[in-house]
Amino acid sequence: MDWFPLYNSLRVASISTFITFFLGIFAAHYIAKTPRLLKGVLDVILTLPMVLPPTVVGFFLLKTIGPLGPVGSWVLEHWGFKMTMTWYSAIFATTIVTFPLMYRTVRGAFESFDTTLLYSGQTLGLSNTFLFWRVIMPNCKQGILAGTVLAFARALGEYGATTMVTGYIPGRTATISTTVYQLWREGNDALAYKWVFVNLAISFVVLVTVNMLENRYTRPKGRGQQNSLTGEV
Repeated sequence: MDWFPLYNSLRVASISTFITFFLGIFAAHYIAKTPRLLKGVLDVILTLPMVLPPTVVGFFLLKTIGPLGPVGSWVLEHWGFKMTMTWYSAIFATTIVTFPLMYRTVRGAFESFDTTLLYSGQTLGLSNTFLFWRVIMPNCKQGILAGTVLAFARALGEYGATTMVTGYIPGRTATISTTVYQLWREGNDALAYKWVFVNLAISFVVLVTVNMLENRYTRPKGRGQQNSLTGEV
């Protein structure tokens, strides 16, 4: 059994989740503070990939970064490499598809954050950078964790957009999802089932882990724990 699809899926999902983690937090933090009308417009634009069929997202992506697309042709001409039909092509697809999950989940956490803590910190002379990393982020960690896990799980199972830009090349671009489809087309159900169970096992472990972390973070604040703003116990 060739384990490349597992390695490639984990590689693509990890890299795209790392990218969407920072992009999602950055976008959620700043858009949450924008006026209502502008926020609504930006929400529509940034979450559109979540409601579009993945193949449609892949089609637009292919027309953009493909050898004949504006970005893909420029990169091919000036840098000499293609942005499609390679293993890293899947990163572009999974990042676009998973970004809305991270963004909407984190933005909801930021909007539910008690802003009186910020005002209290500002009266103490704390900088906005300190307040963001030491107050906002710790208090919104549940939403951030949920968004990260959702993004990783979605990236791991992405098929439509990924297939459009990477195709299926054994040992080069194959992922678990594309391998299952290819094996089904070939009538090799036995091996397809093995990959399905591998994906189920990974998803189960990820969800159990996040539930354990959520239970840890939601335990009542006991004696000896520090206040996230003042450092008092």
